[in-house]
Amino acid sequence: MTRLPRVVATDLDGTLLDSRGQVSERTRNVLADLDAAGVEVVFVTARPPRWLTRFTDAVGGHGRVICIGGACVLDLASGETLDTCGFDDDAALAVVTGIRAALPHAALAFERPGGVVFDPTYPNREPALDPGLWSVPVEDTLGADRARGPVSKILALDPAYIPPPGIVVDPPEEIRLAQEQFFAAVRGAIGPHAQLAYSGAVGLAELMPPGVDKAAALARWCARLGVDASDVWAFGDMPNDLPMLTWAGRGIAVANAHSEVLACADAVVGHHDADGVAEELATALLGSAARAAADS
Repeated sequence: MTRLPRVVATDLDGTLLDSRGQVSERTRNVLADLDAAGVEVVFVTARPPRWLTRFTDAVGGHGRVICIGGACVLDLASGETLDTCGFDDDAALAVVTGIRAALPHAALAFERPGGVVFDPTYPNREPALDPGLWSVPVEDTLGADRARGPVSKILALDPAYIPPPGIVVDPPEEIRLAQEQFFAAVRGAIGPHAQLAYSGAVGLAELMPPGVDKAAALARWCARLGVDASDVWAFGDMPNDLPMLTWAGRGIAVANAHSEVLACADAVVGHHDADGVAEELATALLGSAARAAADS
């Protein structure tokens, strides 16, 4: 029987959450059982903190979330930011300057642990936010918004394709080719100042500081807990999950994952709409309970 890991790290969108973006009742119950068994469950997501408060009751007693693609560790229960990484202002300006020159019509945004700002041309998909966040080019906020933390992620939206919100695991060929051309132009524009991550939003380049990703953040957090990679199971579905899945002792893809993730995973579990992560963890819990009963 496979023993329980000490830490379970799981992506949210397309992995733990269903197609409605919800934690199912089955998954919620299994997460509670893991917490009771002493297994640390850590959500690891590209989402920023403002998207995560609705999951406070689903992360157990610890409430830890690695967010913004690995740039921030958040305690959901207290709202405290426990760890941050980000661009310094000179590096952020170099990234923006390069993109402005290569892709002058690209729409940009800065994500910080404490908030976000957008170019005036960036589509407003969050009507609850202050419209003033779209008031000036993002580079004009450098040096004036430090209270919200460093720029942790820079978003560049494809000027030729403004997609609907959501994740596309394997986009149609013509969209994939257009996206790759956009990504290639972005990579050429940013030089060594940033690295591109892809979490599944078509037409959106997510730019992280060099060396900042889900795996690095998870490794730092596990080191604080005294947990080795061999004692970690990680679940994911998109290419930005690959470093985390590779680092963990057991890297697991859901059945609906991107083809690159399916090819590299140690195991594949059920579809995210069929509680694939929860079912795998429930099986492990049953095995652990059976082993404990046999040893008693």
